[in-house]
Amino acid sequence: MIDTISGAALDPALDIDEEIDRLRKERNAVILAHYYQEPEIQDLADHIGDSLQLAQAARDTTADVILFCGVHFMAETAKILNPEKIVLLPDLAAGCSLADSCPPEALSTFKERNPDHVVVSYINCSAATKALSDIICTSSNAKKVVESIEPDRPILFAPDRNLGSWLEKETGRSMDLWQGSCVVHETFSERKLIELMSRHPDAQVIAHPECEPAILRYAHHIGSTSSLLAHSQQSDANRFIVATEPGIIHQMIQANPSKEYIALPGQDETCACNECPYMRLNTQEKIVLALRDLTPQIHLDEPLRLAALAPLERMLALS
Repeated sequence: MIDTISGAALDPALDIDEEIDRLRKERNAVILAHYYQEPEIQDLADHIGDSLQLAQAARDTTADVILFCGVHFMAETAKILNPEKIVLLPDLAAGCSLADSCPPEALSTFKERNPDHVVVSYINCSAATKALSDIICTSSNAKKVVESIEPDRPILFAPDRNLGSWLEKETGRSMDLWQGSCVVHETFSERKLIELMSRHPDAQVIAHPECEPAILRYAHHIGSTSSLLAHSQQSDANRFIVATEPGIIHQMIQANPSKEYIALPGQDETCACNECPYMRLNTQEKIVLALRDLTPQIHLDEPLRLAALAPLERMLALS
């Protein structure tokens, strides 16, 4: 096994799971994993969750080292909340198309032209974008965050236009929407959804609000990743068409293996377009190397960290 970052080799006879456990104890490390990680990474994590749950776990941990199996903005969030801890991301190339869609320079320009707006930023954004925001939200608490803002204040919701559009319907609040989107949630096919519904008329459609409105209009339940998981357990339905990144299905099966979970495919069935290519960059081998070498680390300048911390703390206080 070769570390593609440094070229350092791992012993092919190494028991990966045992080595991760050994290094986790030696480093006093906690492993946080998003629901969209590969099943084997979900299974080895100390905490698994959606963005809100993982931010709370990062805030509350007593570990010396936080290894984040997710994408770059998630590891940055952990560092914002834990400046004194070592925060590792197994592969620094694990970015986010949605975060990339809202560069801080563009957001700064908007703020200069619209100084009266309250900037609500979805947590799927960079630390620099968070630092320009008034309050952060996740899909779990976005409705509560928007409803906490004075009715007469104009709002910019960034960067996900689909989540923002859904929130406008949920809250009755008109907002300016940043025109960003997630490459995975935008790839789902309405035609294929209709075909699946025709083949499985008893199935409930459950969808993440990052999906386009054409998908959401068929959903029986719309919510955050953790909300979709909870609904699949609590619902009387026995079959679900899942319109989000299919990594969550591993947890759904573990919670209730007697039910059937059907991943909604993307437009192109010749590729795994419904899988996040960035989330899947993390591997068990890279986790071993990160814990062994304490690299790649996330570093933030202190003024930037403090500026990004304030809107995150406002969100966590509401949650």
